[in-house]
Amino acid sequence: MALRALQTRVRARPSPMLRQQFLPRSRTLIPAPSPNSGPLMDRRPDRELPSVNTGWRWVRTLPIFAMVVGAAMLGIFNYQKSSSSVVSSTLYALRTSPRAREILGDEIYFAQKMPWISGEMNQLHGRIDISFWVKGTKAKGKMRFRSVRPDRMSYFRTEEWSLETEDGTVVHLLNDGERDPFSKTK
Repeated sequence: MALRALQTRVRARPSPMLRQQFLPRSRTLIPAPSPNSGPLMDRRPDRELPSVNTGWRWVRTLPIFAMVVGAAMLGIFNYQKSSSSVVSSTLYALRTSPRAREILGDEIYFAQKMPWISGEMNQLHGRIDISFWVKGTKAKGKMRFRSVRPDRMSYFRTEEWSLETEDGTVVHLLNDGERDPFSKTK
């Protein structure tokens, strides 16, 4: 650019020697290798770039990705509930309860290999309301446990601890005459 401005001012004819020295040589572009053209033996810096796919193919997989991430999150949160101390304690109390052993039999455990713990387990705000299926040697049933903490400095108070059998019979395991297995007082 500066060379041309100088030449027009001087009104001189460009010399071939100056042209070779300052102007870049023009080379022909080499096309990008095709998928079946074999290995690329040498790479030149001025070769043509490969074409870029500008399709929206990834948009079709976005809902599948969202469903997989959502299912993984549900599984992780359920695993966190199933391995909590609240679930372990209720399962232990169920195993030691004479009424529950009478209904379910011995060897009380989760009904499925991967149990689904439904309900809310929010110990920070003082609300626990969970239910899950259990089985013993005699029968299966759905255990429900609800406990609240009225204020921040108090203990949890068990409101419901029941067992619903497969035929729909609800047995309250926490009666007024029995000791609450979840209370702090002995």
